[in-house]
Amino acid sequence: MTNNIKHWSEYKYSENMLQDALIKHVMDLMPYRMSDEGEVLEVTMNLIENDENSWINNWSLMADKLQKRAESFENHNKLVSAASSYLRASTYWRVSLMYFKDTKDARMKKFSRNSQACFDKSLHLGAYPGKSIQIPYENTTLPGHFYRSTTATKKAPLLIVVPGRDTWADDTMWVIDGALKRGINALTFDGPGQGMALRLQDLKFRPDFENVMTPVIDFAEKIAGVDSNRIGAMGMSFGGFLVPRAAAFDNRLKVIISDPGNMNWGNMIAQRLEVALKMTEQMRPDMIDFTLKDYEWKHNATDSTIIDELKKYDNTSIVPKIKSKTLVLDGAAEVTHGAAQKFYDTLQCKKDYLLFDDESTAQQHTQMGGYLTGTEYIMNWLEDNL
Repeated sequence: MTNNIKHWSEYKYSENMLQDALIKHVMDLMPYRMSDEGEVLEVTMNLIENDENSWINNWSLMADKLQKRAESFENHNKLVSAASSYLRASTYWRVSLMYFKDTKDARMKKFSRNSQACFDKSLHLGAYPGKSIQIPYENTTLPGHFYRSTTATKKAPLLIVVPGRDTWADDTMWVIDGALKRGINALTFDGPGQGMALRLQDLKFRPDFENVMTPVIDFAEKIAGVDSNRIGAMGMSFGGFLVPRAAAFDNRLKVIISDPGNMNWGNMIAQRLEVALKMTEQMRPDMIDFTLKDYEWKHNATDSTIIDELKKYDNTSIVPKIKSKTLVLDGAAEVTHGAAQKFYDTLQCKKDYLLFDDESTAQQHTQMGGYLTGTEYIMNWLEDNL
């Protein structure tokens, strides 16, 4: 009988891999008050698969409706309700841009600012104990948020959370929420190639992520109430590759979490895109064409340079230099099958490996669809090690 058991990860909202993943991500933000099931399903039912304009139009329509509702609540001094609607509006403004590659479209910046404004409004009205920050970085700043746990001691640990390629720093609330409840302060930011930094400042990904993370740690150490000896970092998806890179060059991180572990991310993606580049633009399926153009945009590359650019993202030679205790996460339905185990085996520091199997319901990429389960195990480890 057990051989006939189906697992939820087999269920698809869309045959488009990225759209399916994003819908599952947004659906799983419900416990954190950042989405609501009816709203997500209402949008999903009206999407045209692989259609970028359908995606941006339907999600932004829902975002606009909730923002106007929040403004009305705020005008009538219904501040708890206003904070709630602003928070969900912010989510939908962001997700509307996650499957949309027309960088010259005015909505790219407008909807980014809308998301930023709604999110900060929600924090100001008490949705979470956070505030916006600007982290000095080269000749500009990186946008982010600092969250102070209401149960933290005077000198408390801090978790820096690094998002991936597709979701933004504000989408990591499932991790932030778990940390705050355990007396751990948290800091998030959009680095080059991510979220607001990409869309509002035109900052692109760079392989030497230590030059991004070092000023973030510098900033974090100066925050009142942060124990500089207990700073950790968690990277999710592509962030799970970037954080170990930074840790190899900066020993101030007491612990790091790689979710999922990956030692040679760039070569893996390059192999996939080489297939796309062998097709003419007219012959490429919409999802493949979107993926190629999205990588080129975020990595400041072209058809002729993207492969060489991606191959720079290889941590093989520097992984043995990592000294921070490391938790490597993996999942039975992980799209980068086998990569986390290989990364774990190469580490020479203190380390732990955690596989979310099919029975866990958190077996998908970055525990998507199982954020509550994922948080329980991840935070248990952090409590013991940070």
